[in-house]
Amino acid sequence: MFGSRTSIAFVSAAVLLGGPVLAAVPAWAQTPADFYRGRIINVLIGTSVGGEYDLHARLTARYIGKYIPGNPTIVPQNMTGGGGAKMGAYLAEVAPHDGTSIGMMANNFPAMQAAGVDLIRFDLGKFQWIGSISPTVETMTVWKSAGVSTFAQAQQKEIIAGATGKGAITYSFPAMLNEFLGTKFKIVSGYPGGNDINLAMERGEVQARNNTWSSWKVTKPEWLKNGDIKVLIYAGPKQKDLADVPVASDLARDEDSRRIIDLIVSGTKLGRPLATNGGVPDDRVAALRAAFDQTMKDLDFLKEAEQARIEVDPVRGVDMQKVVADVLATPKNLAARAKSLIE
Repeated sequence: MFGSRTSIAFVSAAVLLGGPVLAAVPAWAQTPADFYRGRIINVLIGTSVGGEYDLHARLTARYIGKYIPGNPTIVPQNMTGGGGAKMGAYLAEVAPHDGTSIGMMANNFPAMQAAGVDLIRFDLGKFQWIGSISPTVETMTVWKSAGVSTFAQAQQKEIIAGATGKGAITYSFPAMLNEFLGTKFKIVSGYPGGNDINLAMERGEVQARNNTWSSWKVTKPEWLKNGDIKVLIYAGPKQKDLADVPVASDLARDEDSRRIIDLIVSGTKLGRPLATNGGVPDDRVAALRAAFDQTMKDLDFLKEAEQARIEVDPVRGVDMQKVVADVLATPKNLAARAKSLIE
């Protein structure tokens, strides 16, 4: 109470003397514009430069500043380690909880937390989710030499699938299909990245891999055009250009299996998600979310996204908040069954 009276007295004196009053306004009375004016917002990216997460983060960072009240400077920077977990822990435990730090989060982190994976030692339920350029669609795709062209055939024949390593979606997606939908993928892991798996398919070392549908369309449109690859199954929002391909959760044998599949692929609903940490004042969270929504309509942003062949179908922060809450509320007995596939 004393501090409030002192601030009021100081402001009154400043007014009488004709002096400025801005510096005397307590922090809790600042508008988002007052707070952000002249500040820097760090956009932390948990992956290396050049990947889909990095591209989405940097594209958004180039435009969002003009829609945040006070027009702060936006500085993207990469902080790799633990598949993005190092950055997530920094955002949760070290970065200021004032709306000046935003993280580009790995979309499988909520599922990993729900399943009790040790890598995730911070609570994603406390984060404030801001938005994503679009949801993702995960596919399981075979090379033309695999000798299969339908998912039903993949349930009858062993197919060698390339993957980066356990915990990565390139491993967990085919492992999930084996566990719950009866496929026979033999998973060979240890490839440094997706491009290496692509080369392995061309060389005949492996016959299949997981990849996002958007990545296929951007990185290998000639493979799709020439029929070099065939999508057997996918997870995520329904796709008109995959109308003849089954959706993984639709093939679940029972309700428990469906819920576990939905947990493992829950990151598709989040896309490449941006979030700030907990404890940020509500009005600043609202300002960041509104700025993201406006950025998604910016004509220059849309033009650059089109040039980069990035599909824009925004996921709003308030909707992402519910997705994360639902994932974290997965019954523990079901989440435990997913742990071995995603850790």
